[in-house]
Amino acid sequence: MSAENQKTVALLDALFAAFNRHDIEGVMACMTDDCVFEGAAGSEAFGTRFSGADAVAAAFVKVWTTYPDVSWQGTSHFAAGDRAVSQWTFCATCPDGRRIEADGVDLFTLKGGRLALKQAFRKDRPLLDPQ
Repeated sequence: MSAENQKTVALLDALFAAFNRHDIEGVMACMTDDCVFEGAAGSEAFGTRFSGADAVAAAFVKVWTTYPDVSWQGTSHFAAGDRAVSQWTFCATCPDGRRIEADGVDLFTLKGGRLALKQAFRKDRPLLDPQ
């Protein structure tokens, strides 16, 4: 793996560690100021689009607020130039006690060594009843 791709994989490791700590400063340190996040769900073909650091940060904080125990488990990353992919399992408890455990991927575009675009794709799976 090239040194550039190794740096990108390290950036993605840092990003997901910050996601799992619910650390918005750590997450946003990995993103460009003009970043875009396309969520897995929404009324458009691309999901819901959040543009700019403030909107992207608010979207991530809303996920942590809605699902206080949310985490992305089993992450793995691949990088090739200014593109990268992360694979993960989204794990969270809904406010009504049901569980979400669904596999997904993020497609990233980098600019200047930081993440400019995060496109999320997650399996649509029925919620799990509490045990």
